[in-house]
Amino acid sequence: MATSPDTLRARLEDRADLLEAARLRYRALRLMLRGFFWRDTLRSNLELLREVVRDQSEVDMTLASVCRRAAAEAWPKDSASMLLLAEVSQLHEALARLVARRLRTPTKPPVLADALLLLEEELLAEGPLLGRRSWAQAVELLPRNLPELRAACAAAEIFERIFKRPVIEGALPFNAAEADEIRRALPLADTAKAALWSRVHRFDPSGRLTDFLEKRARRVPVRTPRSGPELFLHAVFWTDLANSRLRTLLDARFSPVRPLAQEWPELLGWLVEREVSPDVRLSASAVLSEGRAGLLEVAAELASLSHSRPVGAWNEEAAWARLERAARRAKGEQGPDMDCLCDALHLFIRLRGQRETPARFFSMERERSLSGFTPPSLAEELADLPGLVLLARTAAGRPAAERRRG
Repeated sequence: MATSPDTLRARLEDRADLLEAARLRYRALRLMLRGFFWRDTLRSNLELLREVVRDQSEVDMTLASVCRRAAAEAWPKDSASMLLLAEVSQLHEALARLVARRLRTPTKPPVLADALLLLEEELLAEGPLLGRRSWAQAVELLPRNLPELRAACAAAEIFERIFKRPVIEGALPFNAAEADEIRRALPLADTAKAALWSRVHRFDPSGRLTDFLEKRARRVPVRTPRSGPELFLHAVFWTDLANSRLRTLLDARFSPVRPLAQEWPELLGWLVEREVSPDVRLSASAVLSEGRAGLLEVAAELASLSHSRPVGAWNEEAAWARLERAARRAKGEQGPDMDCLCDALHLFIRLRGQRETPARFFSMERERSLSGFTPPSLAEELADLPGLVLLARTAAGRPAAERRRG
């Protein structure tokens, strides 16, 4: 029994649309490469080349699987589906031969997608045409359908939505769900941005285009981006702004320690949880060791105690208990961050508290002249982090009568 054309197309399902799109792209790309000024034409249509590269692996698998199925089920050769398969296969072979002729390298990649990418690199490596301006060169280097550009734009959309709105001073600019979005977007944005800048540097040996884009990236985007360079500048601006805002926020929340960039995703969600429950612990992970997590907990508690008076109920004893628990967790850590924490505790021990009972203990603004103070004892100098916390807590305690006088 003969199979109807409609039934054959239904068997192709959505692969028929993929093959028809490939047929149109192959035709257009072949016409460009056959022209006398094919370099100029292809430079202006690198997005089409990227679309062919993007779908080529799926097209190859579809051609192979559908051809096997057609042979097994004996599809009629004059059916629309078989004609489509035959034409796409012929165009694929013709395009592969044409690309091989246009390539300058003696070694031709056997895969069409690899050959097209190599042809793109050869074109861009030639540099801008005579009289070509920086923006036109940027359009060539940054087609809109670059995978790295799409990833950078997806992350920048999250950053723009969160960091564009006004925030109350001292409050976190994101909630738990948004912190999770930022956590996932940060490594994506950094990787994509680095790949895009690497692409620009590779095809801009003079550095003129790089300087042009770096200056433009510092401007606030004022309109919806449409071209590849506009999307790139939009993504770079919001990614840089997000990194700057997060750096400022984390430095304030963990002073005197400066968290590393790779630790940021781990800390954002914990900060949100800590706003609700101060006793929540910072979990260790592949990025944060147990000691490093404890050290950051100590830094967060010290920074919290260094800010202005809290609003609402605040339990001083609970704050000291959290600080002691975190110090025991970070006892084995070494390095500059540990030295900074110990210096902050030594400062408080030297000051011995103030006449007025402070709600915040470790603020550098509260430092008075140290003249007349007795140097710390040997026990203080040799104390480890938990010992310094205990000495600081002891130094903060004063008789009730003295507190009433203060």
